[in-house]
Amino acid sequence: MSENNYSEDWMSTQNLYSKFDRIFDLMPELIFVLDEKGIIADYNRTAAQLIGRDDLTGKQMMSIVPEGRQPEFLSYLTSDGKRFDSQFLTGSAKALDVSVQIKQLESMERTFSVVIARDMTEQKQRDLDFLRFSNVIERTINPIQITDAHGLMIYMNPAFEKWSGYSKEELIGKNPKLLRSNKHSRQFWQHVWRTILGGKVWQGQVENRRKDGAPLHTELLISPIIDDEAEVVGFLGAHRDITEQKMLEQQLVQSQKMESIGTLAAGIAHEVGNPLTSISSLVQVIQRTTSDDFAKEKLELIKNQVGRISRTIRDLVDFSRPSTHTVRSTDVNQVVRDALNIVKYGKKVREITFHETMGENLPLLMIVPDQLTQVFINILINAVDALQGKPGSIWIQTALDTNNIEIAIRDSGTGISREDKEKIFDPFFTTKEIGKGSGLGLWVSYGIVKNFGGDILVESEPGTGSTFKVLLPLKGAQRG
Repeated sequence: MSENNYSEDWMSTQNLYSKFDRIFDLMPELIFVLDEKGIIADYNRTAAQLIGRDDLTGKQMMSIVPEGRQPEFLSYLTSDGKRFDSQFLTGSAKALDVSVQIKQLESMERTFSVVIARDMTEQKQRDLDFLRFSNVIERTINPIQITDAHGLMIYMNPAFEKWSGYSKEELIGKNPKLLRSNKHSRQFWQHVWRTILGGKVWQGQVENRRKDGAPLHTELLISPIIDDEAEVVGFLGAHRDITEQKMLEQQLVQSQKMESIGTLAAGIAHEVGNPLTSISSLVQVIQRTTSDDFAKEKLELIKNQVGRISRTIRDLVDFSRPSTHTVRSTDVNQVVRDALNIVKYGKKVREITFHETMGENLPLLMIVPDQLTQVFINILINAVDALQGKPGSIWIQTALDTNNIEIAIRDSGTGISREDKEKIFDPFFTTKEIGKGSGLGLWVSYGIVKNFGGDILVESEPGTGSTFKVLLPLKGAQRG
């Protein structure tokens, strides 16, 4: 049948649809009416606009279906109501993604197929964008979470799980306040909620807590997720971990404090040193001129206490000075004693008994003595803290083996768990309360000893105390 004859034949049935023409053209879907041979008998205005052609009447439906999609399309052509995805070719030869449903229409002893197609181009693009977006979120190193409109978590990426220490199963359905450190006031969070519920983005710094209690400092951006009706349906929280930056800032402040203490100690040494010298001289003069045994005994006590004060000030001044980084021949036993004298001045050591066993005839090592002093002070302070203010003992022993000088510091404290023992030399790792430890002492100590070519070993079990062994190689050692 020619196209002209087909048009004449179709005119005889067009009156069936005349009263539905306006509804037909107002439909947002693309609608094609096909005869038994799959020829387009009619199509609506939406189809003409989206296909970009107005000459489709009398054309085969397959003429606007890409060749690769035709077999599937033909298999559904005689179905009634099954939906499938396909494509149409536009006048510019571009592919239009569509979701198709075919209905069978019986009329005047003829059967027509009504093809109803919904334009899925934007949906496909949204799906593609979502796929790209989800891939980026899944693979980014920044922790990201998504909550519903009530603030309950419905998604978090792997980086968020690693960062927080919680698994996805532990977080889904929970409120993000699970991670709160309680460092921020109620007014702070009220302001955050007012901002994001108003459809605006909030950005600021927040301190949270990992599952293990470690601090998490983050630069947080919370963006409302808004639907097509301008309603807030959820929130996306993107974190940038600045924990290390914050810790470094705190360490800088602490370093500046130590610098101030050094300046103060030098001033104290000057202001107190002169009167102490005078007191010591007077005590010695009186000791030589008196024959009273009671007076001599008390004067000797005064002399010893004056000497103790002088040593304390001298040690503080020496310790607070910046490292000279000068390698020189060093007596390890003397360095240990200097560190022990400084730690003994702390108020926490009053009920602690120190046991010293110093090896004899240890060779002198070519190292930086003030750095090694810092190592022993850090380890001794940790040993004191491990006793948690309770009576106990700390044993210090130096000895010589084949290749090293070994310094062992053992305490009768709480011990270290296997999990913590693997991380104690990591920077910023600490089991102490906030503000009572930076988590840098052992890390710095480990670095110093490694620079000397040595090593630090740890032996510990919970409840049995801990032993830190510092191994210093004999390479370059000098016999005393």
